[in-house]
Amino acid sequence: MSLAPQSGPVDVSVLVPAKDEAENLPEFLAQCEAAFRDAPFAAEVVVVDDGSVDETPQVLAALGARYPFLRALRHRSRQGIAEALHTAGLAARGGVLVFYPADLQFLPGEIPGLVAPILAGDADLVTGAKQGQYEKAFVSGVYNRLCRILFGLNVTDLNSVKAYRREVMDVVPLRPDWHRYFAVVAAAEGFRLAERPVTLHPRRAGQSKFGLGRIPVGVMDLLSVWFQLRYGRKPMLFFGVSGSILFILGFLAGVAALIIRFGFGVGFRPLLNLIETLVISGIALFGFGFIGELLAGNREELREIRREVDRLRRREE
Repeated sequence: MSLAPQSGPVDVSVLVPAKDEAENLPEFLAQCEAAFRDAPFAAEVVVVDDGSVDETPQVLAALGARYPFLRALRHRSRQGIAEALHTAGLAARGGVLVFYPADLQFLPGEIPGLVAPILAGDADLVTGAKQGQYEKAFVSGVYNRLCRILFGLNVTDLNSVKAYRREVMDVVPLRPDWHRYFAVVAAAEGFRLAERPVTLHPRRAGQSKFGLGRIPVGVMDLLSVWFQLRYGRKPMLFFGVSGSILFILGFLAGVAALIIRFGFGVGFRPLLNLIETLVISGIALFGFGFIGELLAGNREELREIRREVDRLRRREE
C-alpha cells in the first residue's frame, strides 16, 4: 500500500492550502486515496487550514480519523498560499513536495504523472500545463508570456500545480503570492524544469479566492521578482549606472547653462531647476546603490551560513 501512515517513510508529500474548503475536502481526500493506493511511491497529504471561517476544521478532524495518511495543520488567520505551503513543507516528510489546491479544479489522479519525472531523476521541478477552457485564460496567457519574455523560461504555464524537490523550497523567498514564481526562482538557481499537462475542471463548491484586484498585485510581484533576480546580487549595476547617467546629464546641462548665460547673456531658470533635479537624483541613486551593495553582501553571508547549516544537518543525518 502506497498511502503512508502517520509514521513511516514517505516519498511524496502533497501540500494542500485550504481556505473555506469544507465542501470539497471529503471528495479530495477520497480521490487522493484512490490515486495513491497503487502508486509506486509512499505518499502523504498535508492540509493547512488557512484561517477558514466555515466548517473546515471540523471536517479535517473527522477526515483525520478516517485517513491515516492525512496530516492537518491550521493557521489562526489567513496567511496566504505561500505561507501555507511553507508551513506544510516544514511538516512534510517526503523528499518530493506537490502543491495541489483542495478545490478539485485539479484532480489528485494526475499527481503520479506530475511527480514521475522527478522520481525518475529527469527534473527537479515539474509544472502543470492547464488543459481545457477556463475563465481567466486571457489573463493567465498574458502572465505566462511576460514570464517567458522576462525570464527566458521554456515552460508554458507557471501559475498552476507544481511538484518539486524539497531543496527547491529552500531557495524560494517566503513572500506573499510568490508561490507563482517557484519555477522562475528555481530556474535561476540552476534546477531543472519540466512540464506535464493537467486538466483544469470547473470548481464544484465554494468560491474562488482570486479576483480582478489581484492583477495589479501580480504585475508588481512580477516586476519585483525580475528586478531581484537581475540586480539582487549587484544592485550597483542598476542604481550606480542610473545615477551616473543622471549625474552626467546634469553636468552637461550645467555646461550648457553656463554657455547660454555667459556666452549669450540669457538666463533660463527652468534649465537651472532641471540641473538641480538631475544632479540630486543621480547622487541619490548612487547612494542607494551603495546601500544596496551592503544589503546584498549581508544576504550572501546569510546564504553561506544557511549552506553550512544544511551541510552540518546532512552530516548528522
